[in-house]
Amino acid sequence: MINFRYHVVSLTAVFLALAIGLVVGTAALNGPVADSLKDRVNALGKDNRQLREQVSSLQEEANREEDFATESAPYMLAGKLAGRRILLLTMPSGRDQVDGVKKMLEMAGATITGRVDVQDKLVNPDNSVELLDLADQASQPTIPTTGLPANSDGIETSSALLATALLDRPAAGVPVSAADLKALLAAYSSAGYISVEDDKVTGPAEAVVIVSGQPYTDSESVKKDEAVVTVADQFDKVGPLVVAGNGATDGNLVAGVRGDPALSKTISTVDNSNTTQGQVVTVLAVVEQLTEGKAGQYGLGAGNTSMMPKQTR
Repeated sequence: MINFRYHVVSLTAVFLALAIGLVVGTAALNGPVADSLKDRVNALGKDNRQLREQVSSLQEEANREEDFATESAPYMLAGKLAGRRILLLTMPSGRDQVDGVKKMLEMAGATITGRVDVQDKLVNPDNSVELLDLADQASQPTIPTTGLPANSDGIETSSALLATALLDRPAAGVPVSAADLKALLAAYSSAGYISVEDDKVTGPAEAVVIVSGQPYTDSESVKKDEAVVTVADQFDKVGPLVVAGNGATDGNLVAGVRGDPALSKTISTVDNSNTTQGQVVTVLAVVEQLTEGKAGQYGLGAGNTSMMPKQTR
């Protein structure tokens, strides 16, 4: 008969066997296997140090390139846009690099007629009807609504109206009065569709730089990204346009222009305006648009034709 003593002896034998196995196994592994693992760890540590050194070197190289661009910018840009009137139109995603773009434009001698910040509300398709009504109500004697898009797209209509007021219209004959321009911008500002830096635009511009960035990522992202392209398209119909972007990610304004056979022929894009190099190239692209009437796709992202214009006067 199996009794309690038998169970105790059996369990003691099992644990004794396990203990002996662990001792023997550990002794066997302490030799070649442990040495192999140690060599592997040392090799990985060496690889890791080399990768850190490469990253540090690349970062230093990038910093030096930025420093070079900053120091050479006055020589490259001096007088390039002397006396030229440029409007800055910023999208919500472009706020971070707009100051750098503005600095380079002013370094080239440009007169910034104003900075107009487009708010998310303007590119929200849900506001299309309200934007149609606002375009009708905000029209002024020297900013007529005749000739605006004849459809039910409020984003397109309002963008066209704003472009008509903010850019030169040589063929129109009647210049936009300062009072009418102020009234129009006030109407869109008070409704939350735009904001104007210092509440002031000095007059119509010869060209516009739209500063943009990454695409939208919310549930309405596709429609909003399309609306941003619509805004650019309407300003392009009135005057020379350069898009200063950040990357050529699918869906952002740079990609939208480059992917459109018609827009890419008339709108210039720069996909790295978040860097000093890209901000310098943005100025050169504006010069090319104003002096040669050419559009180009510049930077480092997909769809670029070169890093910068080949020649500018």
